[in-house]
Amino acid sequence: MKHLLLVLLAMISYSLQKTMAQESILPIDPKVRIGKLDNGLTYYIRKNALPENRADFYFAQKVGSIQEESNQLGLAHFLEHMCFNGTAHFPGNSLEQYLKRIGVSPNASTAMDETVYHMCDVPVDIPGAIDTCLLILHDWSNDLTLDPVEIDKERGVVHEEWRTRMTAMLRFQEQMLPIMYAGSKYGVSLPIGKMDIIMNFEPQTLRDYYEKWYRPDLQAIIVVGDIDVDSIEAQIKKMFADIPAQPNAAKREYFPVYDHKDPIIFIAQDKEKTDIEFVVFNKHDATPDSLKNYSDYLRKDYATQVISRMLEQRLYERSQTAHPPYSSCSVYDGNFFIAKTKKAFTSNITCIEDSIEKGITTLFEEIERVCRFGFTETEYNRTRRSYLQYLENRYNERNNLKNEELTNQYILHFLDNEPIPSIEYKYKILYEIAATTTANMLNDVIHQLITDNNKFIALFAPEKKDLKLPTEEAIRNILKEVKGKELTRYVDDYTNQSLIEDIPQGGKIISEVTDSLFGTTLLTLSNGVKVMVKKTDFRNNQILMKGVSLGGGSLFPDSDIPNINFLGKVITTGLGNFTFSELKRMLEDKQVSVGYSLTELANTVDGNCTPKDFETMLQLTHLLFTSPRRDKLSFNVTKDLCYQELCNQAKDPEIVFKDSINNAVYMGHARRKRLTSQMLDHVDYDRLLEIYHDCFKNAGNFTFVFVGNIDMEQLEPLIVNYLGTLPSTQQKETFKDNQIKRRRGIYKNIFYQKLKVDKASNFISFTGSCPYNLRNITLFDISCQVLNEIYTDKVREQAGATYSIYVGADSDKYPEEISLQIVFDTAPAKREEMIKIIDDEIKHIAEVGPTKESLDKVKKYMLNKRAKDLKDNEYWIIWMDEYLRTGLNPLDNYEAVINSFTTKDVSNFIKTLIEQKNRVEVSMVSQKEDKTE
Repeated sequence: MKHLLLVLLAMISYSLQKTMAQESILPIDPKVRIGKLDNGLTYYIRKNALPENRADFYFAQKVGSIQEESNQLGLAHFLEHMCFNGTAHFPGNSLEQYLKRIGVSPNASTAMDETVYHMCDVPVDIPGAIDTCLLILHDWSNDLTLDPVEIDKERGVVHEEWRTRMTAMLRFQEQMLPIMYAGSKYGVSLPIGKMDIIMNFEPQTLRDYYEKWYRPDLQAIIVVGDIDVDSIEAQIKKMFADIPAQPNAAKREYFPVYDHKDPIIFIAQDKEKTDIEFVVFNKHDATPDSLKNYSDYLRKDYATQVISRMLEQRLYERSQTAHPPYSSCSVYDGNFFIAKTKKAFTSNITCIEDSIEKGITTLFEEIERVCRFGFTETEYNRTRRSYLQYLENRYNERNNLKNEELTNQYILHFLDNEPIPSIEYKYKILYEIAATTTANMLNDVIHQLITDNNKFIALFAPEKKDLKLPTEEAIRNILKEVKGKELTRYVDDYTNQSLIEDIPQGGKIISEVTDSLFGTTLLTLSNGVKVMVKKTDFRNNQILMKGVSLGGGSLFPDSDIPNINFLGKVITTGLGNFTFSELKRMLEDKQVSVGYSLTELANTVDGNCTPKDFETMLQLTHLLFTSPRRDKLSFNVTKDLCYQELCNQAKDPEIVFKDSINNAVYMGHARRKRLTSQMLDHVDYDRLLEIYHDCFKNAGNFTFVFVGNIDMEQLEPLIVNYLGTLPSTQQKETFKDNQIKRRRGIYKNIFYQKLKVDKASNFISFTGSCPYNLRNITLFDISCQVLNEIYTDKVREQAGATYSIYVGADSDKYPEEISLQIVFDTAPAKREEMIKIIDDEIKHIAEVGPTKESLDKVKKYMLNKRAKDLKDNEYWIIWMDEYLRTGLNPLDNYEAVINSFTTKDVSNFIKTLIEQKNRVEVSMVSQKEDKTE
């Protein structure tokens, strides 16, 4: 009878029992208006004024690559491209041209089960913007032209996207999916498709897919922003009612993933893989969409989240030993890789090359330990507090949600019937769930997530001669041995302690003034520390911190470069009396982080927290300055793990390319080289600590900036205690000029690299001297955006020779120079032709400038972005940091500066740059052997 009662209690708590579900239906947030037209089209509309005068327009479809026939592989994704290449009301590329004119960059994505398009941050105060964006959504739904000429132009672009995306992981997926999803269409439906189909399909084949699957009963429109809901609804009803429902429409099928008894093991190697990943998928049934509207769905989600966190913490603790079994770990519950119709409780570790089987054994042991003994009340209580802290933060920010946070929820509601109750309702019910769920209840759920059946195991590794991987049989034997192994219960030895037992005393504020430049309060402390405080109301639960001291690595000799590059690892040994693992547990129920970095010109401390964790952030900062934990054993473990990572990085073609660029631009300057495995031989722990203490011995050279929801009455005494008592020599320091300059003159390096894909990666830069001021760096940014639009049109759209091209503006104050950088991938046979286009177009801009229309589009985009950024704490702290480093005032008539620029200004700026005749070209070209088309 007792056993039966326990079973019934578990069923009441966790099953999707119909009786309970009917009593706990989750209501839809009343702030969103949802409707459906007679033709089946669904719409979601919500008023949200963050940011002001902006709105997001989304178009979601319940179809993707899994609907393709065998002769259409890749066409769902190809069709996504064609939505930007001609519709009934927007021929050619006029759709994108219009959106650029109003400062909007549209985008889209195609997955196996869905396709989603979006236009974000649309300035709805521009007359006609709302009408036009709705018309675009209308055309995407039913009025694509699919012009054969445009189709042929886009083939090359999609092929180049394949070339760019065909990494080791995508190659692994192509091999793995038919095994992972044996007998299911998920195994043969990667969105990127087959290139022989992409390059040769008949236009009618694409139209067949479009006409069959792009139809209103599978589509939704989502509009969220600073709009009138009634007006938008009326426009949708009027504009979209003419789209006909499709008679005898094809059934939208959802394809199953089949169960199996014995573990399925997949092992693969690739020369471009840089680490060893071992993943265990414990498959289990997904909650049917029809049952997601009930509170028990949230209960189950809560259970899987906290179970994942606790197991991940245990795995992390196993990695914090003298000889760790793996270097990193993660645990989560979600879709079975890319399939929605099956879920998986997934554990992942990054193995160490000489301890692969040890890592696998450790992972299996911890999973088995949880299955046998469950979790302790103490570790669950810590995790529950952390979860409740997250809930509280969400609740406190309920009136500060950005448009994208809301649109993402509504997309998931349409596609997967994910519940969308109000934050207030969700907070209340999840709080009750957390309060009434015990560790024993969670232990019952574990056995639903992890069973002996339905395991899929994957091992991804580099392909190299000296690497010995376990076989499938060896992995099966490890799993079998662990199942029969005697294990002990997990012991939670954590004891709650204070970060700082005795609060520091003795500091004081010696001056307090108001600074009108940034609207800040400026405090000067008795030890010389300066503090800038900007109170904002952008986020209720956010305070950002940045501390800056000029000097940085420039003050140390070249012989210390390996130690300087490795300095960031000092904190991995812990702070004060606590190891890093202990700190992680101590801070588990807090929303706080603090870190530091040493660049060539400055020492920087960064932090963020909620208002109630502000003191904890300052305590961590105090310990960072005064009490790095000395632990050579832990440090050596970190160093050994880093060594393996760096050795593998050296074989990564992307790293090889970046290193070649760095050497070309900075002529091999020691202070511009990344950390390498060879440098680690010269890292000395004692010297590292000396450098660390030297960096933080003089807090008086630091200025701390705080931005966010700050209570000055609470802040001042805490700042006095924790920052005002930091050690200080009261000396003012600055950096040393080590003459790190970019190459002058003309330089070219074309080298060959063994690659799996036939590809040429290209970098071109134009460098020159330029005074560092707001006008110049803003004009430089505008010029690069103009060039980006031109190159995208010429190289991508017209030539079909790349998927994307990057044009970047790199401006330096010390020394005063700029570098215009262009990066793109293409086929080796097209490399020279595309580089000629690059050179010809920049010369053309230098001679005649851009069109006024092109310039106006960029200016509009920058002004739109600026208006949004001014409501962002991150933006303010970035620019205040810039001011401390360079003295640049970003608020000095920014809008007027932008509006003043003419096409002649752009022309003269680019002309002045290229006439200095400093050009670097680096190309990494695949060798003829060992390639695929």
